[in-house]
Amino acid sequence: MNPFRILVVDPDPAAQQLLESALPPPKWNLESVQDDAAALARLRTAPYDVVVARIHPHGNNGLDLLHRVREMRPGARVLVMTDGAAPDAVIGAIREKAFACVSKPFSVCAVADLIERAVSAPAWSDDIQVISARPHWITLRVRCQAETADRLVQFLREMEMDLAPKQREDIAAAFRELLMNAIEHGGRYDPHKWVRVSAIRTARAIIYHIQDPGHGFSLENLPHAAISNPPDAPVQHLEVRAEQGVRPGGFGILLTRNLVDELIYNEKGNEVLFIKYL
Repeated sequence: MNPFRILVVDPDPAAQQLLESALPPPKWNLESVQDDAAALARLRTAPYDVVVARIHPHGNNGLDLLHRVREMRPGARVLVMTDGAAPDAVIGAIREKAFACVSKPFSVCAVADLIERAVSAPAWSDDIQVISARPHWITLRVRCQAETADRLVQFLREMEMDLAPKQREDIAAAFRELLMNAIEHGGRYDPHKWVRVSAIRTARAIIYHIQDPGHGFSLENLPHAAISNPPDAPVQHLEVRAEQGVRPGGFGILLTRNLVDELIYNEKGNEVLFIKYL
C-alpha cells in the first residue's frame, strides 16, 4: 500500500519533527513547508491525504489556505492548528470545512490520532454545517453519524480553551453523551437526518442546546437507562438493554447530570438544554 501523504504547513520545523516521531514510514510520508505559498505550490503538483496547517488565532490569516485547498484538492482533509484559545479561528475552520482543529501546545499523540481518523473517514465535508456563528453563539446542523459527533466535540472543545482543563473536559464529555443520544436514538444513525446544535457562552455560564429529529421520549419511562434504576439495583437497566438487543451502556443521562449544573428536556423529549456555570 502506498504511504499516506501528509503536508505540514508551519514555520516551526519542530512541528514536523514531532509528528514524524508519531507517524513514521512506511505508512506515512510527511513533507513540510513554511508558508501558504509553498504549500499551494506543492498541492498544484501532487495530491495529499491530509494538510496540517497552522493559522493565527485572530483574523483570516491561514483560512485562505483552507479555501484554496478545498478548491484545488477537495479530497484532502485539513487539520488546523492554532496558537491558543481562538473562537474566531475555530468558527472559520468549521466554515471552511476543516476536518478538525487543535490548539498549541498540543499532544503529539492527539494530533496523530486526528490524522489517523482523517485518513480513514468516509465522506465528511458537509457533515457539519454552519447556520449562524459568532464567538459566543454558534448554531450548527450536524449529520447523524458517530464520526461527525467526535469531530464536533473536538471543535467545540477548542472553543473553550480558556477554561480549566477539568471543567473543559467535563463539558465536552457531557456534550458528547447528549449528542450521541440524539444521533443514536433521535436520528437512528441515519446520515440523511440532522441534529441541530447551539453553543452559547455568557459571562456566567456555558449553555448547549441539542434538538434531534426523533419522536422524543419521557424521562419517566426509560427502563433501558441507568437513570431509571432503583437504589437497590444500580445496573438493572443492563438486563433490559440485553433483552432489547441494545448495546451495553445507558449511563449517558446519569453521567451528564453529574457533570453539569442544569439539565432540561422539552415536553416532547427531543430537545435538551444543559447549563454549566462558570
